[in-house]
Amino acid sequence: MAGLAELRDRLRDIVQARMATDPAHDLAHLDRVWVNVQAIANDQNDMRVLLAASYLHDLVNLAKDDPNRHLASRRSAEGSESILKNLGFAVSEIQNTQHAIVAHSYSARVPPETDEACILRDADRLDALGAIGIARTFSVAGALDRPLYDPSDPFAEQRPLNDLQFSIDHWKVKLLKLPDDMLTEAGKEIAHTRTARMIRFLEDFADEIGSTLPRNWANR
Repeated sequence: MAGLAELRDRLRDIVQARMATDPAHDLAHLDRVWVNVQAIANDQNDMRVLLAASYLHDLVNLAKDDPNRHLASRRSAEGSESILKNLGFAVSEIQNTQHAIVAHSYSARVPPETDEACILRDADRLDALGAIGIARTFSVAGALDRPLYDPSDPFAEQRPLNDLQFSIDHWKVKLLKLPDDMLTEAGKEIAHTRTARMIRFLEDFADEIGSTLPRNWANR
């Protein structure tokens, strides 16, 4: 573990100097992904690969509304190679780390082919759920200058969902569906727990704006 602790410190220093960040993808996000990885992984997994992938997966970060966002994970993987070589990673470790980085992305649509890639993908998506997920949603909404909800139809009962316009719509379009998309049993269990917190928040949110959360939101 001492080796991992030293490697983590070196990776944090590297990404802090090189990453372009947004409110949802900063050093704190990488720290949380590493925490999530440790909650999901077991003794059979390559923790060096997982640690490196946790801290390098957003090395190139493009805004949610950038048309090239689907390329960010590939660019991050490419950018990680020289870093990993300098850190003494073997060729096989670099390849496994790069695959995990590429496959973690929701928009890249690359199927994970290793246990480590599955774990990183779940760990990254867990950070979009629960209390942190709630905070990230509204932080991103502020950065993109998007309203929290449609005041005339907050939960899209009479209109199409539009998560490019309304922040809360993104929950129904994507976030509340994430538990069923998890690839590991541990990730799925944590995701369901965190999603339940979000539903409780939505119920309070609906009450405070004089509305009622539709049943199909609570049931996803």
